[in-house]
Amino acid sequence: MAVAAARCVARVDADPAEVDASILDGCRAGDPVALTAFVSRYQHRVFGFLSRTLGAGPHVEDLAQEVFLRACRALPGFDATGSARPSTWLLTIARRLVIDARRKPRPALAAVDVDHAPAPETPETERRRIEIGRAIERAASQLPDDQRDVFVLAEFHDVDQREIASILGVPENTVKTRLFRARERLRALLRGVWEDM
Repeated sequence: MAVAAARCVARVDADPAEVDASILDGCRAGDPVALTAFVSRYQHRVFGFLSRTLGAGPHVEDLAQEVFLRACRALPGFDATGSARPSTWLLTIARRLVIDARRKPRPALAAVDVDHAPAPETPETERRRIEIGRAIERAASQLPDDQRDVFVLAEFHDVDQREIASILGVPENTVKTRLFRARERLRALLRGVWEDM
């Protein structure tokens, strides 16, 4: 048992972006401080994934809350010594909620606030940035859902292809194909935008 606990601490602590084993244990015990730390660590990643795949809006906040509610209920069964990291596990839960949400009528993709956008130098630069953002929104909304999900996870969340395969429940080669097709489709859809620059 001590060996398994040591592996758990080593595996989770090896990635500073992940919570440590004590936080997971605290969450399992219902400790509100641990639960707050868990949500704080992953809320931006979950919210970003939901926003980029379903479009921004109040529905995303509701879905993000649902992700964490489901995670808290399922946390006693989560194996921190297994191959899935907590972030991957949460994105898998989020992905399942995205599938359910897509079965319902949904709004068009809305702009997602960019965390580190450079300050515009001129009004013309700002206008052009807005035009490009809208073109990317339109192009992304034209991607099939499966391609959009792979693209968002790879490009915005820096998730590797093996983990994307785990999140989506598909073979890694399928992820590679979907990502290639998404990038090709976006290039084609945005060709005119880049040529105008």
